[in-house]
Amino acid sequence: MRPFRRGGRRPARALLASVLAGLLVAGCTEGYAQPQAAGDNPAIAGGKTGSPPRPVDVKLASGDPRESGGVIAAGGADAVYNYGPSVMLDRGQTRMWWCSQYGGAGPAGDDILYAQAQSIDGPFAGPGGGIPAAVFSGAPGQFDGMHTCDPSVLRVGSTYYLYYTGAAGDHALGNAVGLATSADGVHWTRAAGGKPILGPSHDVHRANVYGAGQPSAVYLDGWFYLMFTDTTGRAAAWNGAGQFVLRSHDPAFGAGVQALDVGGFVPVATTAAPRGRSVVEGFSADLMWVGALDAFVIAHETDTGTTLTFWTADFTENPYRAVVIPGPWKEGPGLVRRADGHAPLSSAAPCDRVPFDVVRATAIGGAGAPTALRHFGLDLVGSQACANPGRVAATFDGVTMPSPDRTMDLVRAGQRVRVDRRSVAAALAGELLEKESPEVAALPVATRLRSGAESVRAPGRGLALVLDDRRLWGVPDATIVAGNGSAAHPVTDAQWDGYPQGASLVG
Repeated sequence: MRPFRRGGRRPARALLASVLAGLLVAGCTEGYAQPQAAGDNPAIAGGKTGSPPRPVDVKLASGDPRESGGVIAAGGADAVYNYGPSVMLDRGQTRMWWCSQYGGAGPAGDDILYAQAQSIDGPFAGPGGGIPAAVFSGAPGQFDGMHTCDPSVLRVGSTYYLYYTGAAGDHALGNAVGLATSADGVHWTRAAGGKPILGPSHDVHRANVYGAGQPSAVYLDGWFYLMFTDTTGRAAAWNGAGQFVLRSHDPAFGAGVQALDVGGFVPVATTAAPRGRSVVEGFSADLMWVGALDAFVIAHETDTGTTLTFWTADFTENPYRAVVIPGPWKEGPGLVRRADGHAPLSSAAPCDRVPFDVVRATAIGGAGAPTALRHFGLDLVGSQACANPGRVAATFDGVTMPSPDRTMDLVRAGQRVRVDRRSVAAALAGELLEKESPEVAALPVATRLRSGAESVRAPGRGLALVLDDRRLWGVPDATIVAGNGSAAHPVTDAQWDGYPQGASLVG
């Protein structure tokens, strides 16, 4: 949902009329983004003592600019707008969810459409080859009773997670973030009892009464990261522009939540805790982890196109200079990401190049709302992603590929795990390669996951598979266990702790 204008058949919100102008010029000098909403970049404590300082503000060369020849996806039927995409490379398919509206899809309001293609330039079609399908719509009587929009989709193991903006109508501060889950990315079930997992903080009430929404999620090292807009956040700009970050091991953010503040990530009681720090001044942004650069990237729109702003893993520094993917836009970008929200590898030169591709709305349609989804992209060159085994491990983490002995190699935690079943390796991985990458030969083969391997479950620990090294390697869901031909047997927490511990098989 757009924080500065409503379109199509939806009634207009009483929002700040000049927010868009503020977004276009906020914090930009010669095409570079200013990462702090308040206009400063405070130092943050908590860096590794004794480590050599990491270079910051490094300029990377860019190359291979590209764009689609035209619109790559659009709703059928009576859809009058198309914007806010979430784009996933998932086991050989390019999958996309976005905000639109079908008159026959349910309550009169925003719907989330879904389509898929063999490549990012399409053509995108619905699951059966027809028009894109409306796969998620409002639930009358609930917080999202009229509008569901701004999807951000992850797959962790065998479960898809849909983070979205929901609203019961067009009311001031009525937007909030919801969560749904799915086994296939098409048929969704609301999580958290159908309640919002995040709403406005109400730190400051401004003329922009959008509220909270436009989520973007990433899964990294067992954490779900959630970036979002909150026009009531304390650290938002005068027009409500700003992006805030929470993280939790719980995908519904119901427990163990940490908020990014000026001192780093700090535990908070709820997702409504004060918004003390914004990581970029803008709306409708997208977040991605880039293993090859050991950095997060935030894609957000500025006057010349989509700006890529980089942050270290702890959001303390900007390790690389901002880069712009030029071209027209009318609404925020969707980065082309792996299933876990990480950057995909370059198919041509994974040790030197990092591809950055976005899909964004490029025109205002007849209904006065954004439409015309097109693809734009470029490569950043000189990443030195394979300079040493540690860099190789970070670059290929979560990637699976054929191994020399007709199994699959899954790169996790600096090691290779040999997996007997391709389907299991693909479910565990964020990215599936069709041929072996010679660069990973520098990483040791730690163990093997055999078909029918022992599996255990403990009430206070979770679910794991016992690999050839007799260590417990964690898995996120029982579907993976069943897919391996295994059956989990219950153990006590004490029995679980008696096993040698491996890493998680999912990053």
